[in-house]
Amino acid sequence: MRMLKHVIVASSAFLMIVGLLRPALAADEPTRSSADVNVGARLPIFDAHIHYAHDAFEIVPAAQLIEHMRKAGLSRALVSGAMAPGSIDDGAQKLFALAPDLIIPSLRPYRKREDLPTWFKDPEVLRELEARLTKYRYAAIGEFHLYGDGADTPVMRRIVQLAKQYNILLHAHSDREAIERLIKHDPQVRILWAHGGFTTPEVIGEMLAKNKNLWSDLAYRTDMGSGGQVNPQWLDLIQRFPDRFMVGTDTFTPERLLYIGDHATYSRSWLTALPKELAERVAFRNGDALLGLVWKKP
Repeated sequence: MRMLKHVIVASSAFLMIVGLLRPALAADEPTRSSADVNVGARLPIFDAHIHYAHDAFEIVPAAQLIEHMRKAGLSRALVSGAMAPGSIDDGAQKLFALAPDLIIPSLRPYRKREDLPTWFKDPEVLRELEARLTKYRYAAIGEFHLYGDGADTPVMRRIVQLAKQYNILLHAHSDREAIERLIKHDPQVRILWAHGGFTTPEVIGEMLAKNKNLWSDLAYRTDMGSGGQVNPQWLDLIQRFPDRFMVGTDTFTPERLLYIGDHATYSRSWLTALPKELAERVAFRNGDALLGLVWKKP
């Protein structure tokens, strides 16, 4: 029931966000240098929440997706690929091979959608995840769905150990309780909290204040603002924690991959309400900084 609740929230959010989106901007390569970035027009975007699994390969071929992301003005993207059955590769690695300057691979610990309610207690999932980490480079494990005491299984305790061993993130679509349990396993593990847990700015602020190794992506948050305005609660929170937030699209179905450009436009529409330096932090600098902690050159 808890998982169904999150699906309903996400579906409702999608209907809200479509009305806020404007057509994608014309394609120019984003500049990373900075002093005179036009915040409203072409602010580079580090998209911290993209999925590219095997069910999307034919709908949006890898080369086409890379072109789409560049046209959207993405500077970097944290992309997860599921552990497709019978495959030694995943979507994140396919994209990374084509555009290593753009794609940061993450490993989603699902082999199929049916794994969603059971993956965190399945030793087979763990064994395959360990094999992938040995074979390929990743910056994160996730985005994964995990709630409550599901974070206390032997599989999850081992995954926390793997995150520390490989110096990578955990990208967790979780409630507050699961995040607290993961941190209890090892307070040094770095966690990117997907959607800010779909909870309130007040709760997110409490969690960030207590945990220095916790960041939040703002994927599918339709309460940020738009049209040059930002929700005052969010403005206060981002000003209190200017280095902890980043934006993301959340392409949870293959069709959502076509909304990457629209979402970048939407993000720029409320980022214009922030001071320029703060807008740049949320748009791409925080992602770059977090990446610098976990994505070292081999």
